[in-house]
Amino acid sequence: MMSNFWDFNVWGDMILIALLLGSLLAGNILKKNVAFLQASLIPTSVIGGIIILVFKWCYTAVTGNSMFDTALFGGTGTDKLEIITYHTLALGFIASALKSSSSKLTKKRTVEIFNTGITTVSTYLLQGILGLIITIVAAFFMTDFFKAAGILLPFGYGQGTGQALNYGGIYESEYGFVGGRSFGLTIAALGFLSASIGGVIHLNIMKKLGKLSLNKPQDETIHSDDIQTENEIPMQESVDKITIQMAIAVVAYLCSFFIMYFIGELLPGLKAVIYGFNFLIGVLMATLIKFILKKLRKAGVMKKEYTNNFLLTRISNFFFDVMVVAGVAAIRLDTLEKYWTVMAILGIVGAFSTYFYNKFIADTLFKEYRQEQFLVMYGMLTGTASTGIILLREIDGDFKTPAADNIVYQNFPAMVFGLPMMFLATIAPVKPELTLIILIAFFAVMNLILFRQFIFKKRKIKKI
Repeated sequence: MMSNFWDFNVWGDMILIALLLGSLLAGNILKKNVAFLQASLIPTSVIGGIIILVFKWCYTAVTGNSMFDTALFGGTGTDKLEIITYHTLALGFIASALKSSSSKLTKKRTVEIFNTGITTVSTYLLQGILGLIITIVAAFFMTDFFKAAGILLPFGYGQGTGQALNYGGIYESEYGFVGGRSFGLTIAALGFLSASIGGVIHLNIMKKLGKLSLNKPQDETIHSDDIQTENEIPMQESVDKITIQMAIAVVAYLCSFFIMYFIGELLPGLKAVIYGFNFLIGVLMATLIKFILKKLRKAGVMKKEYTNNFLLTRISNFFFDVMVVAGVAAIRLDTLEKYWTVMAILGIVGAFSTYFYNKFIADTLFKEYRQEQFLVMYGMLTGTASTGIILLREIDGDFKTPAADNIVYQNFPAMVFGLPMMFLATIAPVKPELTLIILIAFFAVMNLILFRQFIFKKRKIKKI
């Protein structure tokens, strides 16, 4: 029997989405008008999520109930926020993966991109090692504390809100980590603050030392060539062009679901892990679809280019904005009361270790554009790629250095070398100490690869 249109179970989801988007608008207004927020470079989506968190806290303080679990949101609003975060993570990556690239890479650029990918994985490992050490030690002083909680540091800082939720959810449902989802989401929120505030502090220090100059506001006018290239389908025909982009992205995600479903039926014991890789399987499907479309164009079966980089970027950014605001809003503050000290230590250690490690790598391996490389990597490895770009634009608004391209193309080597760590994260709840030892060994190998040119040079000198 169909529900009445005036029932909350008809309007609950729409009200929830409207609240998320409304908080983004409110966050944007604050961002534009509050000097502190302008200077901090905190993303609007994080501000929007914090606004909702404040309202949640006030509602609970007054009523004693959870705001999102009221009838207004269908009684399961918090669960829906986590579902939105889960899906928008994958859809954002899929839209980004569908974008085409015509640039040719030189040998030098290939090496720089490869080193950027290795840097990404090495930073994940460093964050994981330090995170596990902190929580293993904390478990000696806190009863019933989840020893492997520290492995969420690289997922919250290095990979962002979606993956922090995914693995926090796995630990909560499969291993009994009470508040695991909120723990991961809070770490991700601390990462955004580390990226934004830490990035601004670095910019101001470097400016005072005379090592860089900040850009003046750039003309943000978008030209027609930026929106559409030759041989693409029209912007408006019988179906709008952005509808086509959305359709391709969603179809790729649907294919990903069937793959996950099939593998999950074959390996029922690994379902939680398999569905936690929704974004990775989605990227692989998007890459396959992009390859098929390219072959169809070359074969003359398709006369026009169907994907559009400008629109796919807008779609990707939309999904990531919604993901962040929903992820921050989904944090359950009541489940984290006894974890604040550990989370604060994780946040501080994560910020400082990521800062100094990436600073050292940028100064050593990317001397021609060390400041740009450092800022984009620090921003990405504490927040998201978008946060890294925000920091980069402060000193390289026109992207004259290769730093912006590095974080785009580094995804393939980062995925290849980073995949084992994702599987290690599923072992951590059972054998945290063994996982720590493996992470340390893996970190040593990654650094051997990263600094290979210096190590081999020294060996040659010794032979002479």
